Amino acid sequence: MRSLTYLVGTTVDGYVAGPADETDFFPLGEDLLGHLATALPETLPTHVRAHLGIDAPNARFDTVVMGRRTYQPGLDIGVTSPYAHLRQFVVSRRGGLPEDPDVTVVQDDPVAAVRRLKQEDGGLDIWLAGGGTLAGALLPEIDELVVKCYPVVAGAGVPVFAGAFTPTRFEPVQRREFGGTLVTTYRRG
Repeated sequence: MRSLTYLVGTTVDGYVAGPADETDFFPLGEDLLGHLATALPETLPTHVRAHLGIDAPNARFDTVVMGRRTYQPGLDIGVTSPYAHLRQFVVSRRGGLPEDPDVTVVQDDPVAAVRRLKQEDGGLDIWLAGGGTLAGALLPEIDELVVKCYPVVAGAGVPVFAGAFTPTRFEPVQRREFGGTLVTTYRRG
């Protein structure tokens, strides 16, 4: 069975974005970018991969699931298929997204959609790209967390997980530091 990994960047105080979905305050050092380009190249948007000259095969994931607000920055620059090298699912109850044959819009139950994806034979794992509301809804299905904790305090914004109080235990299995950014991998305990 395939697993679902929530790979997310967060501030020290637990925000994935500012109150207006800002993310430009996250410091992305060359060492962290190099690590992502080598270990998880598929987590970089297709247009960024092309800009950086990255033509590596997908290492861990062949599918990405994201919420509408995570998808929106691509739309804002005219990119309707931000991860063309992956199967893309965008969860949006509002609809109104531009049609793209490479993007599947999930308007109903995201938990059921992820459960179907996890049951598929073969393939690589599934990457949950965000955001916090979707991660809160999918918490029962998340098998692994990869948390990039940046040395920044935001004070307010979009939390890593939004939703009901649901204590869920994960065990740390790996931790690395890249210029002050801690990348910790946790597996469901």
